[in-house]
Amino acid sequence: MSDISFRITRREALLLGAAAIGSGAGLAQAQQAALPELPTLRVGFQKGSINLALLKSLQLLDKHLPGTAVKWVEFPAGPQLLEALAVGSVDVGAVGDSPPVFAQAAGKDVVYIGAEPPKPDSSAVLVGPDSPLKTLADLKGRRIAAQKGSSAHFLAVQAVKKAGLQWSDVQPVYLPPADARAAFEKGAVDAWAIWDPYYAAAEIAGNVRVLATSRGLTGNNSFYLASRAFAEREDVVKKLFAALSETDAFVQAHRKEAAQRFADFASLSLATVHRVLERRQPSPVGPLTPQMVAAQQQVADTFAQLGLIPKPIRVADAVWQPRARLAQAAR
Repeated sequence: MSDISFRITRREALLLGAAAIGSGAGLAQAQQAALPELPTLRVGFQKGSINLALLKSLQLLDKHLPGTAVKWVEFPAGPQLLEALAVGSVDVGAVGDSPPVFAQAAGKDVVYIGAEPPKPDSSAVLVGPDSPLKTLADLKGRRIAAQKGSSAHFLAVQAVKKAGLQWSDVQPVYLPPADARAAFEKGAVDAWAIWDPYYAAAEIAGNVRVLATSRGLTGNNSFYLASRAFAEREDVVKKLFAALSETDAFVQAHRKEAAQRFADFASLSLATVHRVLERRQPSPVGPLTPQMVAAQQQVADTFAQLGLIPKPIRVADAVWQPRARLAQAAR
């Protein structure tokens, strides 16, 4: 048999490749369809996770995932939530921009599966109403409280940078939100970098002044992360996103009821919750955009340059890609 018998045209090769991709996608869909129902879903959330809090209150996961028992686990901040996710205590959770960077740099095997739009007005650097600090440059030599590895940590870093200062010019005091507020109110720290609803609660109490919000400093993105095993359950991920987006639509259409539900859930005053909602744009949940990945890479690069994470990372390596999207990209 001559070599000519084995030659195929470029068009034939492409057709064969497309057929293979199509059959692979079809096989993936069949495998997903054959998966048994998920018996239990463990969801990690924080006090500020409005979509998750109201998802729990409205019991919409019962509608989208019938037959699945949902366990809700609350955490004080994102770093603690991702630690639990990394050791298998929860399956999925929502955090800000910095916790995933610290987790990935520490070698924790968690993946980004989705995101909400940015909320640049929902966090701030606060000082006391009578504080001598008037501008960000006045932070030099001062003590700034923030949860280490949180979105507030990155906000503090960016605020110091915008002031033309070095990170070594300030004294970071790493505390979880409740402890940071106590230290702030006692005067043990000079400034406090924090996010909603803690920011709104302090603002409503009237004992703070805003030195700067995150607008122009950070995108203040919210991300959904999961174990790789959970991410492979594309059927469940899609239903979770649908339930979360339905929850967000409820927030937009029924603001008064949503505020009351969230106030009851988080033990917050209605005034605090309304302030939070005023700053929050519609937040449906979907896959990360290239712009979000690029913004996260900037967060990671900033922390790496300051030596605040043990090594540089490539954020895209931790971004989960649905099989359907991979198949489409290969065509």
